[in-house]
Amino acid sequence: MVTENTALNESEFAAKSNIEKLLAVMTMLRDPDFGCPWDLEQSIASLATYTLEEVYEVVDAIEKQDMVELEDELGDLLFQVVFYAQIASEEGKFGFDDIANAITSKLIRRHPHVFPDGKLEKFGDNPEISSAQVVINWEQIKQEEKLQKRQRQSAMESAIVKESVLDDVPRALPALDRARKLQSRAARVGFDWSDINPVVGKLKEEVAELEAALEEGDQQQISHELGDVLFAVVNLARHGSVEPETALRAANQRFENRFKWIECSLQERGKELQETSLAELDLLWDQAKRNGL
Repeated sequence: MVTENTALNESEFAAKSNIEKLLAVMTMLRDPDFGCPWDLEQSIASLATYTLEEVYEVVDAIEKQDMVELEDELGDLLFQVVFYAQIASEEGKFGFDDIANAITSKLIRRHPHVFPDGKLEKFGDNPEISSAQVVINWEQIKQEEKLQKRQRQSAMESAIVKESVLDDVPRALPALDRARKLQSRAARVGFDWSDINPVVGKLKEEVAELEAALEEGDQQQISHELGDVLFAVVNLARHGSVEPETALRAANQRFENRFKWIECSLQERGKELQETSLAELDLLWDQAKRNGL
């Protein structure tokens, strides 16, 4: 028997919409008397790692073009949102309805070309607008929202908060993605090269500094210079209109395919990786590349 506030009979459950069923199950999982011990132990902070894992699994399903897996992984990601909403609701902060209402209002507000004057009844009165202009308008609206948010925070705290164009780049983003976003934000105010050639030059400069640090053997400096090289690589990707995370994931997949091919080739010869010389492994690697892997 479950507590009164979470108890549902089969007919009540069946009458609910699919999202209502999910919310009801989440409430029962967090029931303090009869819920799941693991779910009850979680907090908004503890869920962050699991959310990142779910996002990566969604991306992996997309890259594999596996629609069955994608459907499943999107469900897992939706569950993360519901989980956050449940915990926040228990803490009296916000609930799932608040999340849904916030994103709905934001979408209407940020699409004035679809909802003129932010009014649903004007849907269909579409002005002529390009996708490039949509992006420009979107960023302008975001900046206005950011300013309004800062003003509200300043009023609440009775203090003036110094604003930076980098303030709303989340620190929890994967490092490659955050580097790209930081560079893009700085570029909007003119802190950027006008073409790709000096970016290539900067990368060469950073590699030279890394080589010098390697010669000196200072581990802290090596880490510092390697970070600068990676940051420069992301900048090069941005100027080359390449998504660095996507490019690296593709490189990971090529490495995996070639390495597995080498393993299979050696297995067919009755050999083990450990007993194969590096020179032979290099030849097999080149052959894997010639095979289109």
